[in-house]
Amino acid sequence: MKPVLRPMALFLLHCLAACCRRDPAVPALTGLPVILCAGDSITAASYPKHLKNLLQQDGFSVQVINAGAKGDSTAEYFRFLERTQIVERTDPDWVLLQLGTNDLRIDSHATTAAQFRKNLEAILERIGRHRNPDGSFPRIILATIPPIPVEIRWHFDAGSRSRVEAEINPAIRDIARRRGLVLADIHPLFVDRPELLPEIHPSEKGYQALAEAWHRILAPLLSSAAKRESKTR
Repeated sequence: MKPVLRPMALFLLHCLAACCRRDPAVPALTGLPVILCAGDSITAASYPKHLKNLLQQDGFSVQVINAGAKGDSTAEYFRFLERTQIVERTDPDWVLLQLGTNDLRIDSHATTAAQFRKNLEAILERIGRHRNPDGSFPRIILATIPPIPVEIRWHFDAGSRSRVEAEINPAIRDIARRRGLVLADIHPLFVDRPELLPEIHPSEKGYQALAEAWHRILAPLLSSAAKRESKTR
């Protein structure tokens, strides 16, 4: 392909992929506390299912809803929230948010560090200001993103890989600290166990390990919240 035609072809492919995306179905609410898993394709895959199983094994009565949007950058995910109204439709007690990998794509996004911060702050503001019917606000847990273990031609390059540790995850950690959010530092999991992340997406064992990482953070918080609620009854 001629170099001059390559950017146009990539742009058209990106537009086609965007048109083919399907918004996740919102299940009927059960009345149980809602955990909304928000993010891109890493979320849209199977970790929410594994997390649900782990919480049920602990005896937690919760509804886990997968709000992953495949291929979304932070800018696109903000528009996803606006379009689907998924926060308003689910009234989540907890939101598990992991975004940033697609902001590093060189074919369509290549979000600057400053714009990434701005986008992520806007997402957090939008989620955090939603008031649930009981008057509470969603409690947000913010996660770092995994490494980019391989270069994928026309999508992720060496610059994408270096930006994970140099720009994106430092921004996520800083925003979590300044906002007083619980941080799920997922990145070291895949650094220490690279076999769980053979490509951009984890293996099935990687998704299981990701769910276990979320579970280790979330389960004690759910227990504490349940104890507080029982004391107020």
